[in-house]
Parts: sequence; C-alpha cells; structure tokens
Amino acid sequence: MLSYFIKNLSILKKFLFINFIAFLIIGILTIFYLNSIKPSIIKDKTSNHINVLNNTIENLNRLKIKFNEFDIRNFLFSTRFLFQNLDRVQIFDSKFKLIGDTDTLDLDPRAFSQKLEIIEMKDLNKNQIQKKKEKNNISNKKNSFIDSELKNYSSSSDFGKPYTFTEETYDQFLLITIKNVFFDNKNVGYLAIIENANDVKIAIDERKNFIIRTVILVVIVILIFSFVLNRYFLKPIKNLVTYTKIIKDKSDEKSNIENIKRRNDEIGVLSNSLDEMTNELNKRIATAENYSTDLLHEIRNPLASLKSASDIISETENKELRNKLVGIVSHDVERVERLITDYSQMLKDEAAISSERMKKIDLSHIVKSVVDDFNSIYESKRSIGIKLQTNGGKEYSILGIENRIEQIIANLLENSISFSENNQEIIVEISKKQNDKISLLVIDEGMGFSEKNTDKIFNRFYSNRPEKFGEHSGLGLNIVKNLVELHNGEIIATNNKNKGAKVEIIFPAI
Repeated sequence: MLSYFIKNLSILKKFLFINFIAFLIIGILTIFYLNSIKPSIIKDKTSNHINVLNNTIENLNRLKIKFNEFDIRNFLFSTRFLFQNLDRVQIFDSKFKLIGDTDTLDLDPRAFSQKLEIIEMKDLNKNQIQKKKEKNNISNKKNSFIDSELKNYSSSSDFGKPYTFTEETYDQFLLITIKNVFFDNKNVGYLAIIENANDVKIAIDERKNFIIRTVILVVIVILIFSFVLNRYFLKPIKNLVTYTKIIKDKSDEKSNIENIKRRNDEIGVLSNSLDEMTNELNKRIATAENYSTDLLHEIRNPLASLKSASDIISETENKELRNKLVGIVSHDVERVERLITDYSQMLKDEAAISSERMKKIDLSHIVKSVVDDFNSIYESKRSIGIKLQTNGGKEYSILGIENRIEQIIANLLENSISFSENNQEIIVEISKKQNDKISLLVIDEGMGFSEKNTDKIFNRFYSNRPEKFGEHSGLGLNIVKNLVELHNGEIIATNNKNKGAKVEIIFPAI
C-alpha cells in the first residue's frame, strides 16, 4: 500500500516524503537519546549522594546518636564538614518528622535552644523576618513533598536501599536521595540529601536547544534544496513531459521548450535532443505521407489505363488491336510493380540508414567496382561504355556508408543509361576540389534536361522520363539526393554545352 502511494507521487513529493520519514526516525531517536541522558547525568550525581548517606549512617551508628532534635542538631553541627559540598541534608525520625536540617548550620549553636531563637528573631529587622518567613514557606513546601515521597518509599520494594527522585519548579531542579537508617535491626529514621541540580537541567536544555537548532537548520537546507530542485530540475522535466504530451495529442498549445533548450547543462542537451528527435520524426511522418500521396497519384494513371484496356479487350475481336492492348496492359502492370517495389525498397532503406554508421572509405575503389559491373552488362547489351577517370592513383577518402555510396553511383549510372542511346559513352570522374572536398561527376551524351530549374529532377516521380517508363519508377534521383544529404554532401545537375547531362556530387572533407 505504501509503495503504491509513493509510486503515484511526483518526484518533489517523493523527496519531501522521504525526508519527512527520515526526520520522523531522527526525532524518535532524539527523544530516546534525551530520555537516556537525564538518567545518566542523575546517576553520576546520585553516586555521590549514596556515598555521603552511607558515611553519615555509619557515623550515626558508631556514635549511637539518638533520633531526636537535640542530638541530631548537635550531630549535624559537629559533622558539618561531611555536607559542605551539598546544598541541604535533612534527617527525619521513623514517624517522618523533621528533626535535623543543615540549613540551620549557619546559626549560632545557641540558636538550637528555643529561647535564644526567639531573642534572635526580635533582633532581626522586618525585611529579614519577611525573607526568613518566605524561606520557611519554601522549605515547608519542599518538606511536604519529601514527606509524601518518604511515605511511598517506606512501603515500596526499594525500602532499605537508596532511592532517588526529582522535583522541578520554574527556577529549580532538585535532586533528592533518601535512605532509611537501621539501628539494632530497627528502622529509626530517614536521611534525605537535597541538591539544587540546575546544571542537569541546563545540560539537558542545551542538548535540546542544539538538536532543535540543528533540525531547524536542516529543514531550511532541505526547503532551499527542494526549491532549487523544483525550480531548476523538476519544473523543466515537467515542461518536457508537457511538451511530449502536446506532440502526442497534436495540440496547438504552446510550450516553453525553447527556453529549456538554451540551458548549458544535461537538461538543455536532453531538450535539444528531444526537440530534434521530434522534428525528425515529424519530418519522416510528413515524408511518408508525401510518398504515399505521390505513389497513389502515380499508380492511378496506369490503373486507369489498365481498366480502359481491359474493357476494350473484352469487347474487340480485332486480333491486332487485341495484341496491342495486351501489350499496354503488360506495360502498365510492369510499371505498377516497379513503383511498388521501388517504393517498398526506399522505405526499407530509410529505416536501415538510421542504424548504419559511417566510416572512412576510399571512393575510387567503390566507383571502380560499380563501373566494372555496369560495363560487363551494358557494353555487350547496348554497346554503352562507362569510362572512369581518377587523375592518377590518388586516394579519395570520405566518411560514408559503403553500400549507400554504391547505391548512389548505381542510380546515377542507371539514370544516365536510360537517357543514352546505343553506342554512346558515359564518363565518371573523381577529383579533389578546394578545401580537400571530393567531387564525383557523371556525364552522359543523352538528351539532357528540358527544365530550366534542374532541381526538379530530384523530386519524387519526376515526369520527364525515357520512353521505357516501365523500367523506372521515378524515385532513383530522389533516393540519390537523400543519400547524398545523409553524407552531408551536395548534388548539382546541369546540361552539357554540347549534348547530354552532367550530375556532380561534392562530398565534404574528412
């Protein structure tokens, strides 16, 4: 359930949720830590209390001090050095009555008598009397608290062992340790050590404040980091997602991908790659749609011719006309078959090109191989000779895909042969131009191009074709142009001054 909940969160919410869980765990551990610190500090102070209690009880037993006010006060006065490092020690009898208090040790010994204490009270001014009354009231409150704890201690399982407890007020943190006193196996009273342990409270408060400050600082850092993460990373990614949805839904909604593309980091690179990929995909979709439209247009004419010829064949009895119509049908069927075959091959080539890699190749070797193949076919068939000129044994290296270069040369030669008469010659010339660019020139002696704008010949299904139209689909030169552009090259078609056509391809230098 939790994993399903997290999966449906955005990246920012996931980040904040994980940090919340981390803070929750740290908070729980912090509470355990603080709760363990207090007992640890109290235990260190309690050990000193226990030592004093044991020494005091040992002295009480050794001196056989009776648990009455007079003997206890004298004992406290005579052994006050035992308690000089403690804030206060109180002694109670077995009935929980206070019979001794180190707070009286600063008085004159005569103050232990009731008469002298009254005389001393008369000598005090009114302010001193008031202060003493307030001190006595505080002491009474403390004694009331200790009396309650003594009663609980006497009936608890800790009876006979030192027992420590605390009392916290708005300005004091009291640490109190009590222990009963046995004399002749009889409980005769109780000793209580009371220490103002504000340092314990200060130590705990300091740790709490430190942890709180640390938590606040970490929260601020997390919030700043979350803002930066959202502003500079998550928001651009969200915009990219929106951009992909716009493309998917073919929506007219505007996106701010242009702003993201200006970034110099990985997101900027990703945006540019995504935009280029989208544009390339749209271009391929548009090309495929145009191809389909053009193919449909080209097939419609031979289909209409086939329909007319078939209708006439079924009605005519003239043998000569029938044979002529059968020839037309055969010609149109061949034409449609060639269109579909070449179109299918062109689509396969388009898909294959995207996965092929370019490498350094020698253009002259590839051209020679293709020229030799064509010469072996057309020299005997139509007495058309193809002559290769390379200006010596130089190396003409380009970056390219070998089988695609062969396809370019083969298509150019087929086009030249289709426009050439028997016993004519075709020249293929390779040379180096300025800036180390490589030129491939194919020159024929055919009819040349009738259009003034020779760029039209590279359009799909170019209309100015030879008579033997069924042997060609009109896609050859268009394929050549696409392959040349794939190699970052340039293709130019012109007419010769005297006769024929000239097609030049310029490959970039390596």
